[in-house]
Amino acid sequence: MKVFQIGAAGGVGRRLSALLVARGVEVSGMHRAGAQAATIAEQGATPVAGDLVADSVDELAAKLAGHDAVVFSAGAHGTGRDQTSAIDGEGVVKAAAAAAQAGVSRFLLVSVFPEAGRGGELGEGFEHYVRVKKDADAHLAATDLDWLIVRPGTLVDSPGTGTVAARAALEYGDVPRDDVAAFLDAALAEPRLNRSVVELTAGPTPVADAVAALVPRAARR
Repeated sequence: MKVFQIGAAGGVGRRLSALLVARGVEVSGMHRAGAQAATIAEQGATPVAGDLVADSVDELAAKLAGHDAVVFSAGAHGTGRDQTSAIDGEGVVKAAAAAAQAGVSRFLLVSVFPEAGRGGELGEGFEHYVRVKKDADAHLAATDLDWLIVRPGTLVDSPGTGTVAARAALEYGDVPRDDVAAFLDAALAEPRLNRSVVELTAGPTPVADAVAALVPRAARR
C-alpha cells in the first residue's frame, strides 16, 4: 500500500506515519516548510514539497498519482478565518478533486465533532472553523470517492490506550492523538470501511475491534 498524507507533520499525521511505516506501508507526506520535511522524514516517510493553497488541482494530482489512499489531517490551527477557509475548507475540495483525477479512490478525512466547543467562549472564529469543517465533510460525502470521515473529540497528548469509542454518533469527549492515529491506521487496512462518518472518543473497545464493528454487515458476508 502507498499512502499520501496531507498534514503529515501534524500531531496526528506524524503519529500515523510512524504506524504505517512500521507495518511496511510506503508513505509520502506533503510539506511546505523545511522543518516539516525533517519531521516527516524522522517518521520514515518520504517528504514531498507542496502547498495545498498555492498548488493547482493538476499539480496536486501529479503528486497523488500512484498512491492507494489519501489521508487529510491538515488544518489552519487558529491562523485566521481566511486560512481556515483556504485549508480546512477549499483544501479538502481541491484534494478530493485531485484524488479523483489521479485515480486514488480512498480518501480519509480527519474532521471535527459537531459539538466541539459548544457552550464555551471560543468566539466567532471557532464557529467559522466548525462551519467550514462541516461544509468540507458534506462536499466529500457527495463525491464518488471511497471516503471515510473521522470526527475525533478534543485531541489530547496523553499516551494512547489502544482502546476507543467509535460510532456514527457519540457523546462528546476527549481522545489521545495516539489513538486517533491508531484508528486511522486500522481503517486504512480495512477497505470495506468506507463512505461512513465516524465519531471517535476515548473508550473501552480495542481499536481493531472498533474498526471491524463499523464494517457494514452486508460487506462482512
